Amino acid sequence: MTLRYGLIGSGMMGQEHIRNLTLLDGCEVTAIADPDAAMRARSVETSGGKARAFSDYKDMLSSGLVDALLIVSPNDTHHAILMDVLDTGLPILCEKPLCTTTAHCREVAQKAAGRAAPVWVAMEYRYMPPVQRLLAEIDAGTLGTPRMMAIREHRFPFLEKVEDWNRFNIRTGGTLVEKCCHFWDLMRFTLKSDPVRVYASGAADVNHRNERYDGRTPDIIDNAFVTVDFENGARGMLDLCMFAEGAAWQEEIAVTGDKARVEARVPGPARFAADGRERAAEIEISFRATKQVVREEVSVDEAVLSAGDHHGSTFFQHQRFRDLLRSGKGTPEVSLHDGVWSVAVGEAAEESARTGQAISLTGMV
Repeated sequence: MTLRYGLIGSGMMGQEHIRNLTLLDGCEVTAIADPDAAMRARSVETSGGKARAFSDYKDMLSSGLVDALLIVSPNDTHHAILMDVLDTGLPILCEKPLCTTTAHCREVAQKAAGRAAPVWVAMEYRYMPPVQRLLAEIDAGTLGTPRMMAIREHRFPFLEKVEDWNRFNIRTGGTLVEKCCHFWDLMRFTLKSDPVRVYASGAADVNHRNERYDGRTPDIIDNAFVTVDFENGARGMLDLCMFAEGAAWQEEIAVTGDKARVEARVPGPARFAADGRERAAEIEISFRATKQVVREEVSVDEAVLSAGDHHGSTFFQHQRFRDLLRSGKGTPEVSLHDGVWSVAVGEAAEESARTGQAISLTGMV
């Protein structure tokens, strides 16, 4: 059985999805809808000429060419599109963030309640091989009870996109929603508890300061420290810097329990490395009682790595989504409820960074 995918939106991340679906057995991109003519043409080329292009996604929906929808349009369009396509009987994979506001996320979740076809939110960082290895150690009890989780992402600035829509909070939800919803989801998933309080300090200090769009200066945060308290007493921390291209590791994710500490170290995309070469990720486990430290590389197939900028996670996420659709049973591994939470934490972090106040999450989801 070959699953036919239709994309709504086909910009930079859309191209990554197309490349990964082309690698994946039993999947084919048969239709693409995008208002930008250049991106439509590029997408057809990326699909190997197999996809049919539409300027309006509603025409694509009525074409009979797709078995599943993939929403990869700009963040601020997700709400309206989802409220429309939820009326179809098609399975949906929606790129993060689910919407740009918690209120819009709630509306989507309410409308989708009782829907037979699954809706999966694309939180692909869960599926990075080094993160999967970290999660396996936690599930095996290696750490004991996880008490602290620290994520450091030091990376390159936001990339150029069509009309540079990612330069403004109003279209993205803000950096701590747009970029960091991955990390709030990963913290909540790893620590197995809901967040209760967020405090953030952040600013727009370096990136895009000299850019102007209709006289407006970009307002997205490019660096922040964020702490998150969880209901079970665990704590999470994010150290984000988006003017640190060239850092040895793009993500360093550490979880510490009463028995041990495990850290996943993930390199950035090869195209941003000084030598242009792919590097393996690493896992390090430090045992409290014996003081033993174990390190190992986590390798990923080069074809999978070269298909995107997220260390293979897009491929492995699609693999799990495909398997869900093939089985015809079960529920999405990343639910709409997960999607709502990830935006709620990011929205609270943005408010905290603006006001200097800790923000309670009680009653927000």
